[in-house]
Amino acid sequence: MPKDDFIAAGSKAAGGWGALKSCGKQLLKTGKPFAGARAMLHANQPDGFDCPGCAWGDPEHGSSFEFCENGVKAVAWEATKARVTPDFFAAHTVTDLRGWTDHDLEHQGRLTHPMRYDAATDRYLPVDWDDAFAEIGAALRGMKPDQAEFYTSGRASNEAAFLYQTFVRLYGTNNFPDCSNMCHEASGVALTDAIGIGKGTVQLEDFEKADAIFVFGQNPGTNHPRMLADLRKAAARGARVVVFNPLKEKGLQRFADPQNKVEMLLGGSEPTSTDFFQPRLGGDMAAVRGMSKVVLAEGTLDHDFIARHCHGFDDWRAAVEATDWPQIEDQSGLTRAQIETAARIYMQAGSVIATWAMGITQHRHSVATIREIANFMFLRGNIGRPGAGLCPVRGHSNVQGDRTVGINEKAPAALIDAMERELGVTLPRREGHNVLAAIGAMLDGSARAFVGLGGNFARATPDSPLIARALSGLDLTVHVATKLNHSHLLPGRASFILPCLGRTEIDKSPTGIRQIVTVEDSMSMVHGSGGINLPASAALKSEIAIVAGIAAATVGSDVVDWQAMAADYDLIRDMIARVLPGFEGYNTRVRQPRGFWLRNPAAEREWRTATQRATFSADALPEATEWQGRGEGGFVLQTFRSHDQYNTTIYGLDDRYRGVYGERQVVFMNPRDMEAMGAAPGDRMDVIGPAEDGVERVALGFRLVPHDMPQGCVAGYYPELNVLVPLSMFGIGSDTPASKSIPVAFRKP
Repeated sequence: MPKDDFIAAGSKAAGGWGALKSCGKQLLKTGKPFAGARAMLHANQPDGFDCPGCAWGDPEHGSSFEFCENGVKAVAWEATKARVTPDFFAAHTVTDLRGWTDHDLEHQGRLTHPMRYDAATDRYLPVDWDDAFAEIGAALRGMKPDQAEFYTSGRASNEAAFLYQTFVRLYGTNNFPDCSNMCHEASGVALTDAIGIGKGTVQLEDFEKADAIFVFGQNPGTNHPRMLADLRKAAARGARVVVFNPLKEKGLQRFADPQNKVEMLLGGSEPTSTDFFQPRLGGDMAAVRGMSKVVLAEGTLDHDFIARHCHGFDDWRAAVEATDWPQIEDQSGLTRAQIETAARIYMQAGSVIATWAMGITQHRHSVATIREIANFMFLRGNIGRPGAGLCPVRGHSNVQGDRTVGINEKAPAALIDAMERELGVTLPRREGHNVLAAIGAMLDGSARAFVGLGGNFARATPDSPLIARALSGLDLTVHVATKLNHSHLLPGRASFILPCLGRTEIDKSPTGIRQIVTVEDSMSMVHGSGGINLPASAALKSEIAIVAGIAAATVGSDVVDWQAMAADYDLIRDMIARVLPGFEGYNTRVRQPRGFWLRNPAAEREWRTATQRATFSADALPEATEWQGRGEGGFVLQTFRSHDQYNTTIYGLDDRYRGVYGERQVVFMNPRDMEAMGAAPGDRMDVIGPAEDGVERVALGFRLVPHDMPQGCVAGYYPELNVLVPLSMFGIGSDTPASKSIPVAFRKP
């Protein structure tokens, strides 16, 4: 689509004065605006903390302001002066608190003391740290290891995650349900098969060298806003930025840089994309297949790359040639002419980056879609050279690092071998539970305990009522957290809330040394993070200290000196360096500005696949997408974030870029679909989800909001609409909930 067609739509740019106003509002809400502003100057700086807002990379030569609007929200959310003390819990029963919204719970402030649930009073009561550790340890020792589920949020540092997986494997299980299972698992599975490593191959500098950037299923304006500056710079220097997204998101059209004084004074903005295509939900694979079909027909291939580096090309070419244009057009929702336009941009570009996020990974056929994107990139050798490569953009700031250091239910043999050499013991090798398997085990009674290292499991997962039943039926629930959330309000027979330090807070060793932790971004850069704010409470412990306390009480300290590890994080990093390739000299390298890059073999055209080559996948297109099978009067729903949200954390009730204020019970819809069903903007409708398994799934009273999107496709916020997402709908090969392709219908209340 020509650039001017969508720029002329009249929508305001992302960023600009609205972003600055939002930043000021968020800092004022903390009750400590000057301290919050000072903290932001240390975000993503060599002497400061890694922003907890997203996993976008930091530039080699950073400015004094390496943060964005959502980074300010994340820091303000953590740095608030509001506190949830034992007095708060004394004033409210758990049953009462269950009726509160996510927004209201989190805005009560920071947790200050360890708490234990008392069923007799239906309240959380204060508990001493040592008593909490002892009781948790006794409960875990009283069950079989595989009866416990150990969840990890992407907020956890490399050090906390590595210590956690060490403890859990010493305990005797590989049950690691992880936030990766709900977002980018499909990326890891697909890329491991295609290129031999489950990570992207580009570095941030590649965005400065690309001739074209293809952006699939991604909304950086809300989810990783600093990416907008890189897209804008690319478009300004003449690169083509080609977007495939069902919704016309403002951040993918224009961006007003709040750090550009002239632009702010003049009210200007610049494009973040040059070409915008709106596929139907679930239609990206067909769109990419169509572009490949054009490239094959034109014969503009990198024959040398395919011959020297690739396997399976002939089978894949046969599959492409067998795919007809009517099927491609129907599934994608794009015309052949549109697809040919995008393909010619690809063919004319010297170096191309393909980047994607959860708009791609949360479908039934997500793994096959990402394999098709890799196939497309192989055609012209767009991997393993400057300005080219594959770039899945993760959500949480260390979700990629947690997987790197061992949070993986499918324990790699090399990791277990190295851990056994390091520890001198035998560790479990059987496959553990991912999120879906953990939920199944909780529901059928074979799991008895849940330990959550951060996150809000009950609200992040699909089929919300079933998850509530699963958690409430356990013998033990343990939540390591900074703020109160709904997961804490579904206690098992014994339940603990263990409050921890936040990313922005000072963490000192017993000898007074300022500790640092490390994280890995989407570009495989590992860098340090040290807080600068005073802790919210003197009673808080770090995540590492909490993991060490539970571990010592559960498995003892004969194999690992947990207390020593918690006292000096350098010891953890030394152990990581002995166990994991690529971390040699960890403690020295991570203290360098910007840290260090974890080598990516595929980025150097070294393929650690079964064939030792980059591998084409010959998957057929789905027989039918959810859009094609929706039936008369049916729709397909995708859930996503509002602009005032980060994962399940609700900062506020506005969605500035989509024109929604003060409300979250909304569904976005094409105006023609509203007219066809006899509804008008602002009408309230009940949304009906799939019920083939006999479970009624209904979201009551959602307001219709018009939006530029394909007919038959609708969208709304999670976690409110997670009630419509069945556990039975998940990605083939990834088990990721298919939250971007849920068949729904509407009825008047």
